[in-house]
Amino acid sequence: MQTYSLLILLTLILISCPSLKAQQNLQQDNQQDNKPTKPTKPTKPNLQHGVNYQKVADISQYFVSEKLDGVRGYWDGKQLITRQGNLINSPHWFSQSWPTVPIDGELWIARGQFQPLLSCVSKRQAQENKTISCWRNVRFMMFDLPAYQGDFATRVKKMRALLTQVPSPYLAMINQVRFNSINALEDKLHDVVTAQGEGLMLHLASAHYRIGRNPALMKLKKHQDAEAIVIGHTQGKGKYQGQLGALEVKVVNGIIFKIGSGFSDYQRAHPPKIGTTITFKYNGLTQAGIPRFARFWRIKAIDPQNQP
Repeated sequence: MQTYSLLILLTLILISCPSLKAQQNLQQDNQQDNKPTKPTKPTKPNLQHGVNYQKVADISQYFVSEKLDGVRGYWDGKQLITRQGNLINSPHWFSQSWPTVPIDGELWIARGQFQPLLSCVSKRQAQENKTISCWRNVRFMMFDLPAYQGDFATRVKKMRALLTQVPSPYLAMINQVRFNSINALEDKLHDVVTAQGEGLMLHLASAHYRIGRNPALMKLKKHQDAEAIVIGHTQGKGKYQGQLGALEVKVVNGIIFKIGSGFSDYQRAHPPKIGTTITFKYNGLTQAGIPRFARFWRIKAIDPQNQP
């Protein structure tokens, strides 16, 4: 009788083992499911870029918006990336509930806040604590929907509709307006520049999203700007003794010249390093192709991958 009871007990244990194993597997699966999803490695987005303003016959055919002084961003439906294709490390709550469609836009805080913005979005690790995170002041200002096939007038309507469907205070849309005269356009440009804005963007209402330079998308400013690489430093004189006097720079066509104005006292004491890409303002070119009245504007947006 005792032997019979032991056999029954052994049989029950053997029967229960598969169930225990299955339970262990289920627990492992649940643990895997609860792990945070790693962002996929992004690829460089195929973006549309504007050209410099050319006089148009009928301004009423264009949408006009402010050219924001921010950092270009691309929402691929899952994550924010730079125009070079590098991940922007934003807090998870920043893009929570955003649409799954690609969005072209600009990370922005406010006029004159480019440097604080750059410092915030360039960090390798974003501060998740919303009460102290610099990201609480940032907005992603969308200005186009690259995957949408309609013309720009239709895409504007689609963007406005998206905003009504997305419960996120961090996703916004650049205001798009239309004017009936060049005088009205010039008045708008004057108002924006007077308020320390950068300029305007003009987008043909009938245009489709076009990768690369698109003549249907134009930049209108009161100055020109370009990028250059720092190749040397010139020591200052007088009150700038022991500090930066001028940057020696080279532009994309190989022309080398110096920029000696536009720097703050801090920048003269801590100038951009050799190899840094900067943006400068100027007013036309000399016959030799050298930018006239070149003055330093800012360091170009930094790659988040190279930040601490």
